[in-house]
Amino acid sequence: MPVYTSVSSFRATPPMKSNPTLDYAEAQKIVTCIVEKATSIQKAVAIAVVDPHGELIAFARMDGVALPSINIAINKAWTAARTGKPTREIGEKVRHPERGHDIAYYGDPRFVGWGGGIPVRKNGEVIGAVAVSGLSSAEDADLANFGAAMISD
Repeated sequence: MPVYTSVSSFRATPPMKSNPTLDYAEAQKIVTCIVEKATSIQKAVAIAVVDPHGELIAFARMDGVALPSINIAINKAWTAARTGKPTREIGEKVRHPERGHDIAYYGDPRFVGWGGGIPVRKNGEVIGAVAVSGLSSAEDADLANFGAAMISD
């Protein structure tokens, strides 16, 4: 009768991969800085900060911001984290006259192409994203870049 041995005893266990991510303190710092900046220019915005998978870590909705800005900010952050690109780049790509394609190409209705979602990087890796909604795409992107700069390298 044959004797069987476990195959796993012959394989080395691969090392665990740890993915760097924003922590709550960093996410809250980003939100606080953006709220202070928006307040100083007398604007109201929604701010979302997510981990590298696009899952929400911190969120703020300032008084007076339009309610649709809530989901838009969260979706901008999700898109920036998932793609590792500013959401404005996604929008430019889908609107390109020759090479453009429908946003549905990305396969999830949460993908958006408005400016204002910015990936946050440390040591070259995406560790999360920050997004702002409630103003023009350019103003949203400026505030999101300001927040991302608090953490990014």
